Amino acid sequence: MRLHRLEVTAFGPYSGHEAVDFDALGADGLFLLYGDTGAGKTTLLDAVAFALYGAVPGARGEVKRLRCDTAAGDVDTAVSLELTVQGHRLRIRRSPEYQRPKKNGNGHTTQKAKASLTWMGDPPEGHPSEGLTRIDEVARTVQRLLGMTVDQFFQVVLLPQGEFAKFLRAETEERAKLLEKLFGTQRFAEVENWLSERRRERRRTLEGRMQRARDLVTRLGQVAGTEPGEGEDEQTWLENLDKRLTREQEEAEAEQARLRRAREEAEATLRARHELADRIRRVREARAELAELEQHRTRHEQWRAEQDAAQRATPVLTVRQAAQRAAADRERAAEEVAAASAECADVDTGAELADLRSTASRYREEAGALKQLVAEAEQQETDRRRRTELADGIEADVRIDGSLAEQQGELPERITEARSDLDEAKHAAVRLETVQARVDELSALLTTARELPEADRALEAANAHAREKVDAHQQARDGLQELRSRRLAGMAAELAAGLQPGESCPVCGSDTHPDPARPVDAPVGADDEERAQSAEQAAHTRREEVTEAARQARQRCERLRERLGEHTETGLATELAEATAECERVREQAARVRSRTDRLAELEATAERLTTRRRELADRLAAARSEHATLVETIEQREHRLHRACGDFDGVTERREHLLGSAAAIDRLVTARSACEQARRRDDEQRAALRQAAVEAGFDSAEEALAAARSEEYRTELAEALAAVERRDAAARATLAELPGVDADTEAGVEDAEEAAAAARDAAEQAAALAAGAEQRRREVAELAERLRREWADLGPVHAEFAELDALADVVNGQGQNERKMTLRSYVLAARLEEVAVAATHRLQRMSAGRYSFVHTDAAGARGTRGGLGLDVLDDHSGLTRPTKTLSGGESFLASLSLALGLADVVAGEAGGALLDTLFIDEGFGSLDAGTLDLVMDTLDELRAGGRVVGLVSHVEEMRQRIGVRLRVRQSRGGSTLAIET
Repeated sequence: MRLHRLEVTAFGPYSGHEAVDFDALGADGLFLLYGDTGAGKTTLLDAVAFALYGAVPGARGEVKRLRCDTAAGDVDTAVSLELTVQGHRLRIRRSPEYQRPKKNGNGHTTQKAKASLTWMGDPPEGHPSEGLTRIDEVARTVQRLLGMTVDQFFQVVLLPQGEFAKFLRAETEERAKLLEKLFGTQRFAEVENWLSERRRERRRTLEGRMQRARDLVTRLGQVAGTEPGEGEDEQTWLENLDKRLTREQEEAEAEQARLRRAREEAEATLRARHELADRIRRVREARAELAELEQHRTRHEQWRAEQDAAQRATPVLTVRQAAQRAAADRERAAEEVAAASAECADVDTGAELADLRSTASRYREEAGALKQLVAEAEQQETDRRRRTELADGIEADVRIDGSLAEQQGELPERITEARSDLDEAKHAAVRLETVQARVDELSALLTTARELPEADRALEAANAHAREKVDAHQQARDGLQELRSRRLAGMAAELAAGLQPGESCPVCGSDTHPDPARPVDAPVGADDEERAQSAEQAAHTRREEVTEAARQARQRCERLRERLGEHTETGLATELAEATAECERVREQAARVRSRTDRLAELEATAERLTTRRRELADRLAAARSEHATLVETIEQREHRLHRACGDFDGVTERREHLLGSAAAIDRLVTARSACEQARRRDDEQRAALRQAAVEAGFDSAEEALAAARSEEYRTELAEALAAVERRDAAARATLAELPGVDADTEAGVEDAEEAAAAARDAAEQAAALAAGAEQRRREVAELAERLRREWADLGPVHAEFAELDALADVVNGQGQNERKMTLRSYVLAARLEEVAVAATHRLQRMSAGRYSFVHTDAAGARGTRGGLGLDVLDDHSGLTRPTKTLSGGESFLASLSLALGLADVVAGEAGGALLDTLFIDEGFGSLDAGTLDLVMDTLDELRAGGRVVGLVSHVEEMRQRIGVRLRVRQSRGGSTLAIET
């Protein structure tokens, strides 16, 4: 993949249109991107990522705020990138989603995100020549061509500032998360989880089956009343239990048969005694019944005579009731005639019935003629009330309309004022971020101005300390040189001191020593030289440390002065105070957007409601006035007709009701007089019939017959009592005839037989219960035993399957027989990390002059932490391996950069994507000394070999001197700009 041209418009800090020609920048294979802090260097890398993937790396991508705040409202935010990937040149253009001012009216609207891909040559096979315009299609095409995900791209192409240093020092879990994203090993974690979940399921299944078996054993123990002894085999216990229960059942059944025969004999004896006792009782009761009936014979005869007389008087009672009804009807008819006569005040009540009927008919005819006018009179009253209601309603609506017109006249001015207030608040909301950014910028500059004096003092102190350590180191070197000179001078004496007679000289080989050298004054030994050398190395280390500290202090002062520019602390404090006050005012105005929006909406809704209300009132007034005029005319025309029909009455209805009432009263009088005559004739007839009925029943008079009469209930009770006497007499005589030979004084002996039968019955029932319990217990035990044996048989395969799955899950999850204690995921990631360590070591050795190499370790971490992802460095000076956290700042940068480059190579090879011809490295060079920086630059030279382009992002001044092609980002209040320097 090679980048050709990048264009940004209203993106990040770039308010206008800016373009980057990567072909010109990468002509030498290496270029520098530099500028002030916050000017927008990293934003250019974000623009490349956004053009390709529609996202930006790190925390900046979480904010999703890509539009420039200072860009003009009519300028669209867009990023365009031309690149060549897998032999195809294409242009990608993207626009993020953002808020822009409305073209008509106030407020903002959402500008939707857009994307397009245009082929600048022949498209790949299967792709349309006109390009793509859907966001999802562009995303899939880019990822397919590059062969890597967005996370892999951010780690491989855009080496972000500080991120690869975090990876270098990260703990195992943090390092695993990043490697999983880059190498896509989530499937191995899914395998671990799948096996663990499968094991949990199988464990639950096994435990459930084992629990069922234990429950069956417990249930067997409860049913049988015994449980397996401690250490006793459950299967043996089950066999013995079955045999014992079978034996107990057979014994219980034999005892039950014996006691059942004894119970049958006792019950037969009891039945015979009960039959004898029942015959004796019946004879005694029959004799007592006949004696009692004989005592009451006279009263029973009186009952029969009274029953006969009452029976003969029954027809007389029926005739008497008819006579009483006729007399009552006659009295009621006379009362009705008197009441009807009282209602006919204006009529001769003694007139003939035909004359009365004629008068009533005439009254009804007159009332019928008035019926139609009654309806008109009712309508007249309704219309009068409606006329009054309409007049009152018209007057009230006129008053309401006047009030609404007054309110409507005041609204336009209030709406204009509210709209102006809302525009002011919205403008403040738009300006708030710009003003706040200015406050933050001034605050940071003021902090920088206040830090500068302290930095100068620290630089002066560091320089003084460095001079002292340089002097001390020089003295140590001089002392070491002097010791070495003295040792060389006394080295012959040192060799002579070790000579022995007869032994060869280590210099000349002779075994004779005619003239050995004599020791010099104050001889120097190897230990003295080693101590002096250690002191010189320690002084050199201290010199390097303080020199590095002085260099860092100097760089800090330079950075602070470069950042501060022409500003002074006093001027910045004044500007910050003014900007802060303005920010507070703008924030206060912006906070009122919601309330002012609601106020404007409320006023506009009120204006709409008032217009609608006045329109409804106008329609209602027109309709009411028209209806009122029509009613007035109708009421006047109807009034003359109704006045003639009323006569002497208050109204037509009253006159008609009077006529109808009079006709009804006359009809009632006619009916009452007719009914009274008929009731008199029926009364005379019923009196004669009553006298005739008494004579026919055998009585001398009606009064005698009525005295012998009895009620129906009494006669029924009397007949039932006599029938009961006859039944008692017949039943007693029949019993004595049935039992002629039974002696009433004999004793049956039932009590003794009942006691014997009850004892035999209890014994038999107890034996039956014991036998049934034994049978039920043996049957339940047999059923449970069969289920338990099946459960034991099924449990074996389940247990074996779980044991196999449990061992496999332990191995995959770093437990059990897994000697390295590494999970499957860690094992795969460890293999990838080992490849990264090999690739990174090649560059680290070059940049560290052969001193450092990466060493991958699979040892477990502290406190039982899983291993497999450890990364240490081998120090060639000491020959020891040490943690990466012990590296100094500059050494950490070298190791981090080497690791990042190695990781990029491995990820690119793993993804199988396009060749990466463009690489960006963001920051970190300020921690290197001149010599180390040379080694780093040599390594970067290797990266650009073969046409590869490397872009460096750095503040370091020396980098500007080393790299001839530079892209400078200039910052201003109106937005950042770009310029190529050569």
